[in-house]
Amino acid sequence: MAQTAMTVRVDNNIKMQFDSLCEQFGMSANAAINVFINAVVRKREIPFTISAKENSARQGLLDLMFADRSNRPDLTLDEINEEIRAARRERREREERERHMSQKEAV
Repeated sequence: MAQTAMTVRVDNNIKMQFDSLCEQFGMSANAAINVFINAVVRKREIPFTISAKENSARQGLLDLMFADRSNRPDLTLDEINEEIRAARRERREREERERHMSQKEAV
């Protein structure tokens, strides 16, 4: 199987601690990284939890997104399309009036 090199930047102190632990495990840092990469690919997930504190602004947006919308009328696809057609029709009529006015002024 063909292999490729990968460069990763890491803090010097962390790297020394990692190398020391890998040595205690009886493997190289390279082998440990390969174990991690293979686990991610095999499980299709990071093999540990990554989390952050909830951001109040983010939570506010999520609340708005998932808020109860029962008091808002839902439009059917046909109604949405009709609104689009009406807006386009109004725009064409406005453009036609403006063209007509420009032609009158030119005369």
